Amino acid sequence: MKQEQVDIFKALANKARLDILDWLRAPEENFPGQKEFGYEHGVCVGQLQAKAGLTQSTVSEYLSILQRAGLIKATRRGQWTYYRRNEAAFEQLSELIAKNL
Repeated sequence: MKQEQVDIFKALANKARLDILDWLRAPEENFPGQKEFGYEHGVCVGQLQAKAGLTQSTVSEYLSILQRAGLIKATRRGQWTYYRRNEAAFEQLSELIAKNL
């Protein structure tokens, strides 16, 4: 198994990070407060922090881990950063598990 694949599994080995990925799967349902801004670019870190009930620095660290693993993508819009799932990465992960585990 390659190191990048190991990094993906490490990123998934945390309940809060799994929750974030789950919430980002259906942002319209999980973040109705962002409706006026839309969900095209993802969800603002502030919305994620409020839902997770964690400090901003902890959520930012978790998002960084998920982004380095390729599981989420970030889009900068002005002073805000928005995050969304990288669905292609989840398809590849599913194939990896089916073939190797």
